[in-house]
Amino acid sequence: MRIIKIFDTTLRDGEQSPGASMNVQEKVQLAKQLARLGVDIIEAGFAISSPGDFEAIKTIGAEVEGPVICSLARAKEEDIKRAWEALKDTPKKRIHTFHSTSDIHLKHQFRVSREEALKRSVEMVRLARSFVEDVEFSPMDATRSDVSYLCEVIEAVIEAGASTVNIPDTVGYTIPNEFGALIKAVCDKVKNIDKAVISVHCHNDLGLAAANSLSAVLNGAGQIECTLNGIGERAGNCSMEEVVMALRTRRDIFNADTKIHTEEIMRSSRLVTKITGISVQPNKAIVGANAFAHESGIHQDGLLKDKSTYEIITPETIGLHKTKLVLGKHSGRHAFKTRLKELGYELSDEELNIAFERFKKIADQKKDIFDEDIETLVSDEVTKIPETYSLIDLYITSGMSQQPTAAVKLKMGDELMEVTEHGDGPIDAIYKAIASVTDTKSSLLKFEVKSITGGTDALGEVIVSLEEDGKAVRGHGADTDIIIAAAKAYVNALNKLAVRKK
Repeated sequence: MRIIKIFDTTLRDGEQSPGASMNVQEKVQLAKQLARLGVDIIEAGFAISSPGDFEAIKTIGAEVEGPVICSLARAKEEDIKRAWEALKDTPKKRIHTFHSTSDIHLKHQFRVSREEALKRSVEMVRLARSFVEDVEFSPMDATRSDVSYLCEVIEAVIEAGASTVNIPDTVGYTIPNEFGALIKAVCDKVKNIDKAVISVHCHNDLGLAAANSLSAVLNGAGQIECTLNGIGERAGNCSMEEVVMALRTRRDIFNADTKIHTEEIMRSSRLVTKITGISVQPNKAIVGANAFAHESGIHQDGLLKDKSTYEIITPETIGLHKTKLVLGKHSGRHAFKTRLKELGYELSDEELNIAFERFKKIADQKKDIFDEDIETLVSDEVTKIPETYSLIDLYITSGMSQQPTAAVKLKMGDELMEVTEHGDGPIDAIYKAIASVTDTKSSLLKFEVKSITGGTDALGEVIVSLEEDGKAVRGHGADTDIIIAAAKAYVNALNKLAVRKK
């Protein structure tokens, strides 16, 4: 059985989803989860695009073990040298360089001839190869390129040292039988194709990214480029969980599988949602809230008799377990630490002390503590950013015949500041008070609230999106009191804006 490599680009192409930008700590946290998930390659960023991307690639290369760490680079000398600088201390590294091959791009965007594009591609692959053993080349907009010219470029870059050649459907234009035929043509026409792995990178503009990727596998592709939850530029990328579970479920058709630990899929999906703030649609395949919900009486009847009647995948396969009680207020530090380890979190002593203190506080307020509660508590600590503002205390008065009023106490440096404001509602009053005391002018773009688990004492999570001076960030806050969670989320977002201003 063939093993298909999974090249995850959630941190690079996924981050290009509108509003999905991540800071370095968030990228490192997600990269560690991708390693637990078992991906083969992590495209950690585009080194020359920003200091933040450069730092993220460098940090992930130093801290994440297992997958190959990759940086994207245009077919330009400065890009490739910058990618090398970010990757040079990484044990397992790859440079992924690209240049367009379609006449539409060459004529209107790059304004170069086919000959010049081929020459640049070969020279830059040689340059990348002088730095690293593992070089990938992508002929951008391959699916709208002349096939003969595309094959000529692929053959030349393999000769120059590329060990992976990616065939991207950059604008999500192709359909499955057409894309499968293109991969077969590359296999048939490129004389040295046996010296490289064929990769595919499909976009979802026509909703066909997963189908096109699977068609490519049937015709010889050995690597799929994809993202968790299918996030990415425009309509997104090929969804990792969909292609992985299709290959696993229909081995009889594909005679192929991946090294993905599928039990980590749900946790990975939730982490992406938490970090980016982009929710998964309920009817999304594999990870949507309704993916394993059965409404029809006929289906429910069949499931009660035998699950195989209407379930082709068991929820446990992707790590979706029935929520169970794990800890309570009498649980000790050792049990808490052990459960964290089972959930995949390794905290420093200081982080553990803070998380345990928060756990005990919530355990006093909330009867049952579930895995989801613990993950929410701990991920706040793991992704913690430097605090310019700290929420110290909060007092609210509100009612049907009383104007909502919020008294907020914040710490800024060594200084304690207090202010009282009125608003249309308690959240409005709090946010006006925080904005007043911090003297910030950010705009609230989005406010979301959800329950982490069930019950009226459930831990509530608030996600806010703020924008100031063209910089947009997301803040998170969790608490059994949703008003306090909202205040924490707003302060968290202001701290992220403060970091980005530096």
